[in-house]
Amino acid sequence: MRHARVPFWSRRATRVVGGAVLPLLLLAAWQYVTTAGLVAPYQLPSPASVWAAAVDLAGRGDLATHVAISVQRVLVGFALGGGVALVVAAVVGLSRAGDVLLAPTLAAIRAVPSLAWVPLLILWMKIGEDSKVTLIAIGAFFPIYTTVAAALRHVDPQLVEAGRAFGLRGVTLFRSVQLPAVLPAVMSGLRLALAQAWLFLVAAELIASSMGLGFLLTDSQNNGRVDRILLAIVLLALMGKLTDSVVALAEKQLLRRFA
Repeated sequence: MRHARVPFWSRRATRVVGGAVLPLLLLAAWQYVTTAGLVAPYQLPSPASVWAAAVDLAGRGDLATHVAISVQRVLVGFALGGGVALVVAAVVGLSRAGDVLLAPTLAAIRAVPSLAWVPLLILWMKIGEDSKVTLIAIGAFFPIYTTVAAALRHVDPQLVEAGRAFGLRGVTLFRSVQLPAVLPAVMSGLRLALAQAWLFLVAAELIASSMGLGFLLTDSQNNGRVDRILLAIVLLALMGKLTDSVVALAEKQLLRRFA
């Protein structure tokens, strides 16, 4: 039996190689402008200088600590914010009363900038881990809440009626019919929330941190270490992409099984 031909742009090798093209071009352009003297080293250090800064921090044992602490904060905040968001999205998306009572207030809170929460969280939770994780959780909450609540409102009514015809009600109906119907939206919301959690990390680590990638970024700015600033940016991009890839892999498996 002949297998269907996989389109060129859908092949795994094409996606891996194609995805590496732009980063390699950017790296080559970065190397060129620094070695050709088009940009002053104090404004844009060379890739070799950034690599040397990474080796220096790794040799001291600081680099792994910065990365590990930031990953821990992001994952804990993402889990807390995501869990609460799924519950609230279910209430707003499935209940007209929940929509009327909660949606306007949440829409207003969503418009508050991340840095606006920092002084309030310091006042309430001091400068420990709780305030940092809470800020990241706030960032992770809204993408999941928004996408899942909207998806639940637009579940096919005929699908719901068919489930009720088979005697499904309440939690059973939600688990068996409505949740699988909105699973793609849930996974999209999770990926957006994870990206937002990394964005909020830098703001969170402004709260009197002594370790973490956000701290490395701001500390390097204060000390004029542009090589470490670029290193922190590259590491944030790499960690964000890595965690997104993990969720994307889980998304494929879940959609193949349930959707």
